[in-house]
Amino acid sequence: MESPQQRRKSGLNLPAGMNETSLRLETFSTAPSSSSSSFRSISISSPRMISSLSSPSSSKTSTCSDRFIPCRSSSRLHTFGLIEKDSPAKEGGNEAYARILKSELFGPDFGSFSPAGSPMSPNKNMLRFKTEHSAPNSPYSPSLLGQDSGFSSEASTPPKPPRKVPKTPHKVLDAPSLQDDFYLNLVDWSSQNVLAVGLGTCVYLWTASNSKVTKLCDLGPHDGVCAVQWTREGSYISIGTNSGQVQVWDGTQCKRVRTMGGHQTRTGVLAWNSRILASGSRDRNILQHDLRVSDDYVSKLVGHKSEVCGLKWSHDDRELASGGNDNQLLVWNQHSQQPVLKLTEHTAAVKAIAWSPHQTNLLASGGGTADRCIRFWNTTNGHQLNHIDTGSQVCNLSWSKNVNELVSTHGYSQNQIMVWKYPSLAKVATLTGHSLRVLYLATSPDGQTIVTGAGDETLRFWNIFPSAKTPAPVKDTGLWSMGRTYIR
Repeated sequence: MESPQQRRKSGLNLPAGMNETSLRLETFSTAPSSSSSSFRSISISSPRMISSLSSPSSSKTSTCSDRFIPCRSSSRLHTFGLIEKDSPAKEGGNEAYARILKSELFGPDFGSFSPAGSPMSPNKNMLRFKTEHSAPNSPYSPSLLGQDSGFSSEASTPPKPPRKVPKTPHKVLDAPSLQDDFYLNLVDWSSQNVLAVGLGTCVYLWTASNSKVTKLCDLGPHDGVCAVQWTREGSYISIGTNSGQVQVWDGTQCKRVRTMGGHQTRTGVLAWNSRILASGSRDRNILQHDLRVSDDYVSKLVGHKSEVCGLKWSHDDRELASGGNDNQLLVWNQHSQQPVLKLTEHTAAVKAIAWSPHQTNLLASGGGTADRCIRFWNTTNGHQLNHIDTGSQVCNLSWSKNVNELVSTHGYSQNQIMVWKYPSLAKVATLTGHSLRVLYLATSPDGQTIVTGAGDETLRFWNIFPSAKTPAPVKDTGLWSMGRTYIR
């Protein structure tokens, strides 16, 4: 056996058990040329052959190494599909996501090489700004992935399903003598969680927390209730009568505080701001009342040509919107006796009016049977922002204070309740149950529940809006038992 000293003399670092006789070194010479080079191959007494390219050397002495380190610049990896070929996806992997990621990192032309380009450069646009496509309108547009990326639609995120709204009311109250009159406003819900309902000649208060019913007043056989409206604090309630009077009552003490005249006939709509009470009448006038002064009213607004049936103050108290049976929607400010806006696009009576709590100067209005449309306005310039045909008479509108949605109630011919997203106007839910047109609407103080009233003499409570803290669907709090009870 050859000793270690003998292996060192040979100049080869051979492993133990291998001697120089087991190697055969053969040299092949090529024809002389301007750049002489020699190819040497080392053949080992095994089936495996290793070939290497050595640099030209003038020395006749050849030095062999025990490792072969290839040069990456001379490697043709694309020939073996090491760049173009996708790595095998793991079981259950998302191939669509891998395609999207590759396209976003390297561009849609990744894997196609130019003959003149470097084989290691997958795309000429790598690390360069892409200018072939214009920027999309929305940062969340699918066109961010490139219009020519060739991805299937399944790679995009599916749209979020609409929020589920219970289709049945969780509480029903019988309301005998609830009038079927489009021009009246007989239901309102206070900030102290007390519901006021005008039934015939009487006003009843229903406390939501314990279902207690209190009779507030009776106007007598020669008068009737046409409108009820709580103050924003929820302590006092105003009542519009068939004789044209406006009465103010203390809802806690059940005592009348003030009676104000001024209208010639029935007062069908009322609206409070922080300190002023506006009343609209069949006499076509709008009166503004201030309880701090002794006069019946402090100003009169004249502009409608028929009965005033809709009134709403903006949330900042600066503007008053009024709707009438003359198909007009008028907007008034605090400092003018003339309307600052006259909006005449509706083709039927405008009773449904609602100011958005989420956007300043955004007003929604709804038209009657011949119109059927909900229209959205910018009261700064009077432009109509959008509109939608609901297919039915629009009786009421109310915005949710918790989410950017609104609810509408309808009459002829479907008697439905509809919930809309804004500004997309996507339909969230359609609720049915009333057998006659849904003329009355009010919202609970927490903004989650609405109550609707109809000529079928029922009040129905619906959980339609999420709470202000969480978008999860509202669940029944258990304060109200299911079933039907009487409000009087």
